[in-house]
Amino acid sequence: MNIVAIAGSTIPSDTANSLQVMKACQALAQIGHDVTLLVPGSKNTSVDFKSHYGLQVDFPIEWLSSSSRRMFTWDSVRRARALKADLVYSWFPQSAVFGLLRRLPVVFEIHIQPTGLFGPLWHRAFANMRGRKRLVSITRALVKILERDFHMHLSSDEVVIAPNGVDLERFASLPDPVTARRQIGLREAQTVMCTGHLYAGRGVELFLSLAKSIPQVQFVWVGGRPENVKTWKQKAESDNVTFTGFIPNRDLPLYQAAADLLLMPYSRSVMGSSGTADSASVASPMKMFEYMAVGRAILSADLPVIREVLNERSAVFCKPDDLEKWRFEIEKLLEDKARRDQLGNQARRDVEGYTWVARAKRIMNNFP
Repeated sequence: MNIVAIAGSTIPSDTANSLQVMKACQALAQIGHDVTLLVPGSKNTSVDFKSHYGLQVDFPIEWLSSSSRRMFTWDSVRRARALKADLVYSWFPQSAVFGLLRRLPVVFEIHIQPTGLFGPLWHRAFANMRGRKRLVSITRALVKILERDFHMHLSSDEVVIAPNGVDLERFASLPDPVTARRQIGLREAQTVMCTGHLYAGRGVELFLSLAKSIPQVQFVWVGGRPENVKTWKQKAESDNVTFTGFIPNRDLPLYQAAADLLLMPYSRSVMGSSGTADSASVASPMKMFEYMAVGRAILSADLPVIREVLNERSAVFCKPDDLEKWRFEIEKLLEDKARRDQLGNQARRDVEGYTWVARAKRIMNNFP
């Protein structure tokens, strides 16, 4: 099938949404579809996409120069028609609606509840329009919010719950933590790690407080933009903290393998890269699936949406604001290698159902 994917992400960039778009498109190509990705802006050939995004297959990308982001949502559907698309796969509600108006089958993938004055209107228009369509939501919680708060009601065959995923083959044959630390240049010490951006709500304050309270343990945060890394380095009050800054996705599994314990210290409110939408109640963090794939113990904030994937057999949970509980669980887990191995092994088994390819197959099953 000839699929034209339409996304608003800046490609290339270091944002989670751009990585998610690239992984989703790659998976569609891996299951046999011809995929062309349309994004706004100008082409950038200075970045090695395979390294930057950890890709294994290529697919064409077109950058469209539209007069505005709003016009891009229309121009991209016109381009999809010119490319003789059999299906439009959109992260934009506007393009999803325009695709249905042009009588194309449409998959609309949603990661956050609608915002602003017109966002809910576009989402409801998609729900109410006739045509061959499918809504893909990354969590059950988000679908419930769409139904309860935004009065979006679709039939059961028009909705697919598809959490984010992982490329399991990239996590095969990873070294033990001691060897991984040596390979990436970390000092030898028990290591607690978090990977991802340093946006508000990602738990950096808690991370630094834990590092200060457990000085014998090495705390490493992998990721973050230079300006954010600089800010948080200045706020660190102990010398057992390392901020690596951005690491190409290709190298991320080795860094995660260097951890004895992986943290997801989310707050009750989590901002995305735009800083405008709270995702704590609806998120499906990509790093969660990477953590599971690397087979290390996971200590996570106890948010209901996280429990759509993780449970007490595969992770340990703490209330987001309970510093003493986090400190207690870290020390307890670091003292008990057998328990860490048990949790990590169970998570590794569980994540086999969450590959990007399995996700793409689920989304496209019996559609259009």
